[in-house]
Amino acid sequence: MLDDVSSAAGESSVASHFRGWAKPGIIPPGARQPNDVGPGESLDALSGHFRIYQLRDGHRFSTDDLLTAWYGTTWCPSAATALDLGSGIGTVGLVVTWRLPGVRMVTVEAQEMSVALARKSAAYNGVSERYDIRLGDFRTPGVIREEERFDLITGSPPYFSPGTGVESEHPQKLACRFELRGTVADYCAVAARHLASGGVFACVFPYEPAQLKRVEEGALAAGLTVVRKRPIVFREGDPPLVGVFALMRSTDLPEWFRSQTWTEPDLLIRTRSGAISPEYSALKLAFGFPP
Repeated sequence: MLDDVSSAAGESSVASHFRGWAKPGIIPPGARQPNDVGPGESLDALSGHFRIYQLRDGHRFSTDDLLTAWYGTTWCPSAATALDLGSGIGTVGLVVTWRLPGVRMVTVEAQEMSVALARKSAAYNGVSERYDIRLGDFRTPGVIREEERFDLITGSPPYFSPGTGVESEHPQKLACRFELRGTVADYCAVAARHLASGGVFACVFPYEPAQLKRVEEGALAAGLTVVRKRPIVFREGDPPLVGVFALMRSTDLPEWFRSQTWTEPDLLIRTRSGAISPEYSALKLAFGFPP
């Protein structure tokens, strides 16, 4: 929805508040220009005044994406360079770029339709000069140059193997849910090769025991240590459905530290009544969302 932006005579007047919440951050150039929303697209609020182009009937950003960006930037707040693997329409990369105003961002995505939307969003938000959007499979040699290193790497891997669930006919949705181009182990392997010294790899993945084991095994095979993890409970009383994870290259850590993981308290999204939890309300402010 665009209910906080009004247009007159081809110029945009940008509201400073939304339902009593003062929007933080810079006003991007796209907010002051006529909206370039194509057929089947929408232009939606993201972080502060930042917006993102999405397909109305395609893959749309989720809480999982927002939490990945929040977790990564929270535990690597000084990152000067960042990489987002399998970046889709650019949600994680844009939130990272909004939270870290000096960061130079690289994203890699294999679907042309998603890359096209991400480039429109980067231009709208005025970050194209520090935002390198690459079309390709991040596992393909040369898509990420061998010598490239990043302080922060993020990823929202697909959760399911092909054939293990109901598969969407929309190619964008299908690739975001099913492992068509790599597993969580592939994400770990590529992240391990391209982390800068002391860098952090942050990702989101299901927290069910068998899925959690896949994260742990992928990390071990890649030479990474899961330094910390936080289970996400979407409704009070339910088990955690996903978790966010912060990993580092094991050789960057003292030997005694490499075999331990701090499990943080569950992050509750909604209470039993359906209301947003007080912690998540406060946390949303950190990535530029109204509480």
